[in-house]
Amino acid sequence: MNGTVISVNIGSEKGRKKLNVGTCLLVEDLGMAGDAHAGMEIRQVSLLAMESIVKIRTKGLDVQPGDFAENLTTRGIILHELPIGTRFAVGGTVILELSQIGKVCHDRCAIFKQVGDCVMPREGVFAKVITGGEVQVGDVIRVVPGM
Repeated sequence: MNGTVISVNIGSEKGRKKLNVGTCLLVEDLGMAGDAHAGMEIRQVSLLAMESIVKIRTKGLDVQPGDFAENLTTRGIILHELPIGTRFAVGGTVILELSQIGKVCHDRCAIFKQVGDCVMPREGVFAKVITGGEVQVGDVIRVVPGM
């Protein structure tokens, strides 16, 4: 099962939209270098599928990759349907391990307030960095069977 990284997003503050920087360094046991969420134990890197973002677009909101504060926006794999422990190979060397599906949203975000829904609490996923390296827009992301 393969997909593509369509946006590599970084932010210096938690709870804010992230900006597409095109490329980043993922650091083993830490997360995305320079991102506000780096260092979180099981939520080192956040991922959201473009297929999930499209659901909010159909409700009339012009949302883009990074607007949900996800680090990696992907296309081609329905991430939230995979089991915890699933491993992904990204680009040349990076290995991520799915560690959490969804999250509790304590404060309703601007997206929820505008359309009454947000996909990140249900369909956003989080991963630990098992093997670090560079990730960039256009990289293949694939499920690694049996890891």
